[in-house]
Amino acid sequence: MKKVTILGSTGSIGTQALSVIDDNPGLFQVEALTCGRNTELFRRQIEQYKPRLACCERREDAAELAWEFPGVSFVYGAEGLEEAAVSDCDILLNALMGMRGLVPTYRAIAAGHDIALANKETLVAGGAVIMNAVEENGVAMLPVDSEHSAIFQCLEGNRGKKIRRILLTASGGPFRDWTAEKLADVTPEMALQHPNWSMGRKITIDSATMMNKGLEMIEAMWLFGVGIDKIQVLIHPQSVIHSGVEFADRSVLAQMGVPDMKIPISVALGYPDRLETKGETLDFFGAASELTFRRPNPRVFRCLDLAIQAARAGGSCPVVLNAANEVLVQAFLDRRIGFTDIADGIERMLNRHERVEEPELEEILEIDGETRRETESSIC
Repeated sequence: MKKVTILGSTGSIGTQALSVIDDNPGLFQVEALTCGRNTELFRRQIEQYKPRLACCERREDAAELAWEFPGVSFVYGAEGLEEAAVSDCDILLNALMGMRGLVPTYRAIAAGHDIALANKETLVAGGAVIMNAVEENGVAMLPVDSEHSAIFQCLEGNRGKKIRRILLTASGGPFRDWTAEKLADVTPEMALQHPNWSMGRKITIDSATMMNKGLEMIEAMWLFGVGIDKIQVLIHPQSVIHSGVEFADRSVLAQMGVPDMKIPISVALGYPDRLETKGETLDFFGAASELTFRRPNPRVFRCLDLAIQAARAGGSCPVVLNAANEVLVQAFLDRRIGFTDIADGIERMLNRHERVEEPELEEILEIDGETRRETESSIC
């Protein structure tokens, strides 16, 4: 039985991961769970899965739940996340949102745990540090993002084969058919209407700006050891092909399936085996009967180009890109800035930044914090 820790069990990825575990009784034991402030759902999860350890964001929530569940060890805050990350398990699923996922992932790797990674920011901001730790500790880094899972699956049996390019697909979000001029009127409600996927609020906005695809390009560089110029983004509105790889002989392998995050989650949790997942299967005479592709419009999706620029610059630039984006997306959701101000603000922060060549973990955290403060100040 595989022992699993889930960081962020009450979020979209976390709840779907628990659903995958439900679909495969007898294969998994939930060792530790963590949550933010959704204590009602967390309470139900603890009651059902009976983890050995549970972490809440707030001390008072941990104290309240500890009284209800005396058999569970409760911790809280950032230190509690790190304690959960190093607790005994076979695989840790990082489903946290944002930079909170970086340090716990690093600690889990150092503790010898395989990682199922659904947290883009870990590799965007700390790619060199994290992948060096993966190599030093001999653990597996298993991608959970649908696109990286697709690439991972295409490379199974092809490790070491020369890659011509990685083909990273994108739905294009709700504004794939818009002009740049129309974007000034976008509201949070409009941007949150993703046409294909059900995701959290922040990543849904990132999909609307296509920053998510820029972050995924940087993540793919670290996961698969390719340069940014060997990664091509394809807008694929049907979300049937989840990504692919073109090899040196010009053969292309791609992974197809319904747009359901339980599939890549199951690939990571079950690896190297395939697990049962419940849900609809791909209809080749329906959703998959017509597959189309187009190039992203750089005037509409400026954030994608900014991510490519940050990747080419390297060093600490992706840290700044990510930190500024997180602050600006939240400001947009709070109606403090407009939709196009997200790209403007990111560009401003990148232009101000004095690049650090090879930042260590502590430097990454310092640059992240400084960028967040500067970005917030620029809004006020």
